[in-house]
Amino acid sequence: MVRWIVWSLLITCVFPLLGSDFLDKNISPNWKNLDLFQGKISRVGFEYLLKRVYCPRDSWRKDWILLKQDEVLIRKTTETNDWYSLKFLDENRSSPISTEDKFWPSLNGLKIVLDPGHIGGEYSEMEGRHFSIEDAKPVKEGDLSLEVSKVLREKIEGVGAEVILLREDNKPVTNFVPADFTEEAQRWVLQKEEFRKRIFSAEERTELIKKRSEVLFYRTSEIYARAEILNKKIRPDLAICVHLNAAPWADPDNHILVDRNDYHVLVNGCYMGGELADPFQRYEMIFRLLQGWHTTELKIANNISRSFGSSTNMPAFTYKGPNALKVGDVEGVWARNLLANRIYKCPVVFLEPYVANSKETYGRIQLGNYKGRKMIDGELKLSLVEEYAEIVFQGLLSSFVKVDK
Repeated sequence: MVRWIVWSLLITCVFPLLGSDFLDKNISPNWKNLDLFQGKISRVGFEYLLKRVYCPRDSWRKDWILLKQDEVLIRKTTETNDWYSLKFLDENRSSPISTEDKFWPSLNGLKIVLDPGHIGGEYSEMEGRHFSIEDAKPVKEGDLSLEVSKVLREKIEGVGAEVILLREDNKPVTNFVPADFTEEAQRWVLQKEEFRKRIFSAEERTELIKKRSEVLFYRTSEIYARAEILNKKIRPDLAICVHLNAAPWADPDNHILVDRNDYHVLVNGCYMGGELADPFQRYEMIFRLLQGWHTTELKIANNISRSFGSSTNMPAFTYKGPNALKVGDVEGVWARNLLANRIYKCPVVFLEPYVANSKETYGRIQLGNYKGRKMIDGELKLSLVEEYAEIVFQGLLSSFVKVDK
């Protein structure tokens, strides 16, 4: 996933102390919460998910997770040699966890959260999810994701599901503001200076502190605030994170639209070594694995990806780096460890279709969310918003054995 504005000094993992809405990184996760899973998963099933979905490289996990014949040991903290032991189910009475399709109930009665990505509105430039070309209306990912989510909600509710949006407007969910993170940002800059063995200029320091404070506000604080609502109040059966992708500009100061246009769908997985070094990410990975949510995520991601492939002329996006892992047999479905699909306590499917700064998608965005179909490049097409929502809706419908109408 290529993001709209990349600050090379701002994309490292964030582990600050951020107040009551955040996990306190000075303490260890409550490993006793995993006691519920003692003896509930076979070694074969655990190893399959660990290596094929959650952490494919032995070098990434060897210091933190030790597979034994009858148990797996997970290191509790970074500083101490203290390990949590999870006993496996007797292999003779179990089989590997399957990633094949299984029976699903109707959509009717399910509780589904739609998470419109980012904030948009007046925050879009701060988020780096905003661009404009000449005097045309600016493209704001947060605004588009909210439009799509509202249309998608209506469609899903039409077949009997309960649908909740994590935000209804272009305002933050978090109660924090960027200034609340100034001290954390200052500490982060000091750490960068120590690591780089050089002192930033006053101008550089001011800019870095400002940008870091903003990132902690809109990227970290905002997601934790949404997680608080989802995990403690809504407790849904499924969460769908609605986003649009973008390609890097050849020249950031001269926006020229690109030819590339594609889609991909993400499930949780592919925890890298630096991520597993954090005990909370370690705990969250094991928790998700034991919940068995991957089967649900993969089924829905596969069907939505098929829907995009059959409904558009876009190819599926392919990752080249180690931060994503191809899962399943359907093109365009990948595993990544993102904050939302890690800390939202339910199956999470993360959508990244369309390249907003491509010639094709940009032109369709400028047309707005019109009714019916318009002739575009010789073909009658729905608006981009309506098409996006309809494709996801059809993918959801095909994920269920029965749909009550």
